[in-house]
Amino acid sequence: MRLFTAAAQMRPIPRSPRFVNGAVSFWYRELGRPRRRAPLGGDADYDVCVVGAGYTGLWTAYYLKKEQPDLRVAVLDRHFAGFGASGRNGGWLSAEFPGPRERYARSHGKAAMIAFQRALMRTVEEVVRVAGDEGIDADVHQGGMRLVATNTAQRERLARDIAHLQEWGYWPDDLHMVDPDQDQGVAVDGITAAAYSPHAARIQPAKLARGLADTVEALGVDLYESTTVTEIRPRRGAARPAAVTELGTVHADHVIRATEGYTATMRGLRRDWLPMHASMIATEPVPAELWERIGWQGREVLGDSAHTYVYAQRTADDRIAVGGRGVPHRFGSEPDAEGATPPHTIAELWRSLVRLLPDVAEVPIEHAWSGVLGAPRDWLPTVDLDTGTGLGWAGGYVGSGVATSNLAGRTLRDLLLGRETELTRLPWVGRRVRGWEPEPLRWVGTRVTNGLYRTADRRESGSAGHTSRLAGLAGRISGR
Repeated sequence: MRLFTAAAQMRPIPRSPRFVNGAVSFWYRELGRPRRRAPLGGDADYDVCVVGAGYTGLWTAYYLKKEQPDLRVAVLDRHFAGFGASGRNGGWLSAEFPGPRERYARSHGKAAMIAFQRALMRTVEEVVRVAGDEGIDADVHQGGMRLVATNTAQRERLARDIAHLQEWGYWPDDLHMVDPDQDQGVAVDGITAAAYSPHAARIQPAKLARGLADTVEALGVDLYESTTVTEIRPRRGAARPAAVTELGTVHADHVIRATEGYTATMRGLRRDWLPMHASMIATEPVPAELWERIGWQGREVLGDSAHTYVYAQRTADDRIAVGGRGVPHRFGSEPDAEGATPPHTIAELWRSLVRLLPDVAEVPIEHAWSGVLGAPRDWLPTVDLDTGTGLGWAGGYVGSGVATSNLAGRTLRDLLLGRETELTRLPWVGRRVRGWEPEPLRWVGTRVTNGLYRTADRRESGSAGHTSRLAGLAGRISGR
């Protein structure tokens, strides 16, 4: 029955003869999987050991070596650099903040949260600058971010959200409503409202990850791939902190955990961050005559205002890559592998794409994939370094990690070098939250929440009403 159901779900979707589901991501298919670097060769000793070669780990290593070249830095990864969300995401380099701002304000004050938001805006520029300075060709195009609404409830919500954000660090020039009748952006079907922010850029995620990996290696960082860390040990008396692998143990003055969505695979950390899955599809290159109707000449990143939101980009070779919520959480926090995506998720993403841009209904889908990201129980990212144990960490980006991971890397640099800076004073430094509920509670909770959001979207699209109360219920259940 499962095979028949899957076939029925996929039947309406035009698929390329080259269609692939999984295989890490389309970004690596375009680029080619990297040749793996050598694994750890046995016990070793470093000043700093970073566990995880995604954006967070690579940025941390980059800024440490740029600031203090004589530091001995190692980065360990179970697969290869950029295998996880860093090589699978939607390519949104944006200043979006993933969690409720009021929670940071309650502990540090509103001004601290506004400073955090402004720092994220500057981070977009920082990533663009580093890519240029280091010669990393990541298809970077700083066209900004466009958000659209396609029904009355979404329009009201978008206007309300922007008014709210302009009290929390966005000034009018940073994010504002635009007249969809006068706007020459993207010809979204049924558009009722639109907003624009200049603080965003499109990237090719795997190219950025590979470029960063090559750059840190050239700076003298030892990058070990195919090296699975099973345990991170704190300082105990005279015993230094350590990352324990099947191939040897790395001792260091500090060990940084940069495992994000894979944190639940580490011993003792199963409930710290919930592994949540996001999925994407990419089309074949869209014909030029369709682009004339669609527009999108600015190549800004594009998102909608639904509760089960989608995010999209026009790629450098004129495809459309669109993503959204997939299977939100797998029972038992099972880790993601090669990124195969369920047929019903592929179908949902395709329907979302065609709903926004009906002109591409006949353009074949060439690739589908999924990735895993980390969600803390209060939905707020954190950075910290415990000088007593020698352990540090960063993550919990809830899908907004392309820019946030860079800010985390620079913040960890300052913490590791013992500096007090404007970055180390930001409100996410040192934040601790309780863990997630045990299974099956968290699996049931995420399934119910996702179902409520989807039902809320259906109700809003079928009426001229306000935001569905079901969305509010979903927010209360999830704690967002």
